[in-house]
Amino acid sequence: MALIRNIHTAPMSKVDLPGVQGATISVMVGREDNAPHFALRSIEVEPGGNTPHHAHDYEHEVYVVSGNGHVLLEGTRHPIKAGDVVFVPANEEHEFTAAEGTDEPLKFLCVVPVEQNCGGEVPGS
Repeated sequence: MALIRNIHTAPMSKVDLPGVQGATISVMVGREDNAPHFALRSIEVEPGGNTPHHAHDYEHEVYVVSGNGHVLLEGTRHPIKAGDVVFVPANEEHEFTAAEGTDEPLKFLCVVPVEQNCGGEVPGS
């Protein structure tokens, strides 16, 4: 069954995990939509907030929709902004942080395998 959702109007849920500050998530397409291979999530991080510092055994791809901040990869913080694409390899420790001192949150789309942790419980996983 085909599906159309808009990232600007999709309901967001608070991410309540250790180390997370000001992050919300919406599963745009996932297991509940009968997606057989991939899940697409929308994640928003308030200015100065962050996703968890973590790693997992699958890769994912990220597209930064708006805002700016940093992504921790290979032990280094790299600046990111709207229009950037980030590849996070499997087993790589990572964390997304929104820039402080701005009114604009960091918003990004994240693709992960649907067989894995795609239910929305770990943003930017």
